[in-house]
Amino acid sequence: MGKRNLLFAFAAGAAAGYLLKHQLDTYQKITPEKALDNAKELFKKSGPINGSWIYMKPEEVNKNGIIYKAYRGGVTRNVDGKNKQYEFYVDTETGGVVDIVETE
Repeated sequence: MGKRNLLFAFAAGAAAGYLLKHQLDTYQKITPEKALDNAKELFKKSGPINGSWIYMKPEEVNKNGIIYKAYRGGVTRNVDGKNKQYEFYVDTETGGVVDIVETE
C-alpha cells in the first residue's frame, strides 16, 4: 500500500506542477530584464551597442491612439564615430517594442 500512495502522491504533484507552470507562463507579464533583452536584440541587428538601461516600473504610452503599459529604456550606439542614444518602449504584455525615438 505504501508504494501505491507514493506513486499517487508523485503523480498528483507532477500534475499540479504542470498546471501551475502553465498558468504562470500564460498570465505572467514580461520582466523588465526580458524587455531589455528583446530591445537589445532588435538593436544588435543593425550593429553593436555600447550601453543600455531600463526603468523597472511600467508607464502608460499612447501610440497611434492605443494605450500600452510599457517599460521605458534606452541604448547607446556608436554611429559614424559619434555616440547616438535611442529611447524605446517595450510592451509589458507581449515584449514587443512599441516605439523607438532617437534622443540627443
